[in-house]
Amino acid sequence: MTGPDAEPAATLQPDTPEWEAARERLLGYAFAALSRRALSEAELQTRLQKRSDRPELIRHVLDRVKELGYQNDETVAEGEARRRGVGSYRVRQKLKQRGLDEELIAEVLEARDPGAEEQDAREQLARRLPGFARKKNPRASAYAWLTRRGYPSDVIRRLLDEVAGELPEPERPARASSFGRSTFGRSGGGWGRGGS
Repeated sequence: MTGPDAEPAATLQPDTPEWEAARERLLGYAFAALSRRALSEAELQTRLQKRSDRPELIRHVLDRVKELGYQNDETVAEGEARRRGVGSYRVRQKLKQRGLDEELIAEVLEARDPGAEEQDAREQLARRLPGFARKKNPRASAYAWLTRRGYPSDVIRRLLDEVAGELPEPERPARASSFGRSTFGRSGGGWGRGGS
């Protein structure tokens, strides 16, 4: 029991009016939470645990909302997989964070169209290309941004090769002065040569 509305465990017995009232309140909370956003079972369970410390009551509410079709992990996973602007690695990470089963995650990711993912990455890159052109190293900036979006590295490299002519060459740092080389180079004392 962690929330202010949590029911004390000692006062609730199954099939009593108090238990029924607590069940109705928790069920109402679950419906309200699910009406705002599709939640995975793990996410909903975490929220319900803040309202009650009765595992059997929480289990009953979880089973009931699933039975009525208000909560379905497959629907949550498919919705996340359809999101545009993110690659399969980001989708996998998000689904794991949401507490979904690894088998379901693999199934949903397998159903994603790799061609559509590449096209989505292409569109994302095209939108951001002018901004990358102003960076010191536009190719590295674009690569890092697409990586953070969760696209596979082979897709990113292929896309960056396609737009290579549109990106300026990275700025090269100035060469070290001869002062640095003569002081620490071959002429006696310095690093790594041993000394007298």
